[in-house]
Amino acid sequence: MNGNGSVPERPGQRRYVPLLYRVAGVNALLLVVAVGVTIVVLDPNRVSSFRVDAEGAALIVGLLLAVAINVYLVRRLVGPVQALTALARRVDLSDHEERMPVSGPASEATELATTFNEMLARLEAERRDSTGRVLAGQEAERLRIAQELHDQVGQELTAVLLGLARVEARVPAELSGDVAEVQRAVRGSLEDVRRIAIELRPEALDDLGLQSALAVLCERFTERFGLEVKQQLGPQLPELSPDAELVVYRVAQEALTNVARHSGANEAELTLAPRNGFLTLTVTDAGNGLPEGLVPGTGMRGMRERATLIGANLTIDGDPVDGGTRVRLEVPTEDHPSLEARTENGR
Repeated sequence: MNGNGSVPERPGQRRYVPLLYRVAGVNALLLVVAVGVTIVVLDPNRVSSFRVDAEGAALIVGLLLAVAINVYLVRRLVGPVQALTALARRVDLSDHEERMPVSGPASEATELATTFNEMLARLEAERRDSTGRVLAGQEAERLRIAQELHDQVGQELTAVLLGLARVEARVPAELSGDVAEVQRAVRGSLEDVRRIAIELRPEALDDLGLQSALAVLCERFTERFGLEVKQQLGPQLPELSPDAELVVYRVAQEALTNVARHSGANEAELTLAPRNGFLTLTVTDAGNGLPEGLVPGTGMRGMRERATLIGANLTIDGDPVDGGTRVRLEVPTEDHPSLEARTENGR
């Protein structure tokens, strides 16, 4: 529903007259007919000799005023339905705070708005539940693959290296260079396997905690991509659940990956600090920024889904100070009312 009350057309949808115009038109027609019938019944001669005199002008003005009041009242009654239609067209389940305002006396409109908000809450809960199961399955599969890479492929490559070391001592001198080159290739493959295993399931997060895991993550990006990451990790951070810590880590990992691959920047800044009842993760860069008409890819959608899973706020926009891009994740802590509770109350 547009601001002027018109209805946007959809492909294959027939145009229709909005409810406001239909109700107001019918009421106005009934009013005119009622006045006409009254005149005919009370004064039939008035119809045949009707003239626009002072009395006729007063009658016309009264009719127009009654129609105007009727349109105003009908607009007040139909307005909530129009607002609800507009919200239903643009609603996004990832936006926790978008709800239909419930105000005014009890009526069908307020009941409809309350029911619509309850439906959104149920849909969000179901979406959060299904997303949680999918992400939990992904993490379990990541862990299984990481363990297989570390325990099986890693050990086999290590055995190959040891075998090449024994062979190197017995090969002719003219072949020693070839053996050394194979050894370097195997070492490189072994490092790649270890790196992939760590990226699939960060051991530092399980063993050392979120702060240490983020510090190791920043160092790894510096070594691999040459991306200098300035870290500002608060000394005393509120405790989070294992799921929330994993979400924070994955969002930081994806944000730094986007900086390294797409921003064109050589530096980035990662901060993690409590703020106004939230634990806030911010990753900024001074690179190329977000292109116009950007369609969110798998990485951005994954970050939003993870944020939704723990009731966090995720914003991805331009950095107002240095340009580039800023990713901000706000995770509610124990001393802050959960976003889920706030949305269920319709605020």
